[in-house]
Amino acid sequence: MNSVLPPPLTLASSSSFRPLKYHPRNTTSPCRFRALGSRNDQSESIGITESDNSRPKYRPGIFDDLFLNLFRNRMVNEVGWDSEKPGYDGLIEVANRLMMRRSNSETKEAAVRILRALFPPLLLELYQMLIAPLQGGKVAAIMVARVTALSCQWLMGPCAVNNVDLPDGSSLRSGVFVERCKYLEESQCVGICINTCKLPTQTFFKDYMGVPLLMEPNFSDYSCQLQFKFGVLPPRPEDDNALNEPCLEICPNARQRREFTNSVDVLQCPKA
Repeated sequence: MNSVLPPPLTLASSSSFRPLKYHPRNTTSPCRFRALGSRNDQSESIGITESDNSRPKYRPGIFDDLFLNLFRNRMVNEVGWDSEKPGYDGLIEVANRLMMRRSNSETKEAAVRILRALFPPLLLELYQMLIAPLQGGKVAAIMVARVTALSCQWLMGPCAVNNVDLPDGSSLRSGVFVERCKYLEESQCVGICINTCKLPTQTFFKDYMGVPLLMEPNFSDYSCQLQFKFGVLPPRPEDDNALNEPCLEICPNARQRREFTNSVDVLQCPKA
């Protein structure tokens, strides 16, 4: 049976609830941008071109379809269901099914298993044992930042390696700045971003590659910017502002939330 995402829903406003605006990719309104990481340095841009309106665009590489199909196959194996839609649209539907059929903790655990399944046997163990300890973890952090920028643009869109501040006060070129995250923009759901990407990715790198990671998605104006900070531990859940974000106004799960609770006066995303 096919699972079709419900159409975008505009939630009614009240004195206690004001849905936050989000501009999808196909809108004619300009999308606001605000950098979460320092862009004063000369970032190492990979696969980025500038259009007439200064919006960066990604030139698909020869391995992009391979990466997408591999990731989708691993996700389908975990979910036990596949969408009839091709390409990226189908991937988003599978991600939605992954989240909606499980609790938040089950979703995060499943997403971690999917990430682990992308790597050959023993590679993660060897990396954690041999590379992660070098120079206090800095070598590993720099390496995974470069690999992420090179191999994940099919999923996130244009991105560049940049400097991040480490807890010891030093600066390291172990960040990845995503101009406009395609995964968040296409899913239109804070819960999908949090539970199938941010939290499991942070867990995966720390527990299975030995590299701490803090991911900072920009929900404040829904410009979809995203900053990776390899080598930086994430805050406790109760101190992570990203986990307290309201639903997007056009969240495709908003209708199910409204029907279930019979109310729109709850700001907290039900899946975040």
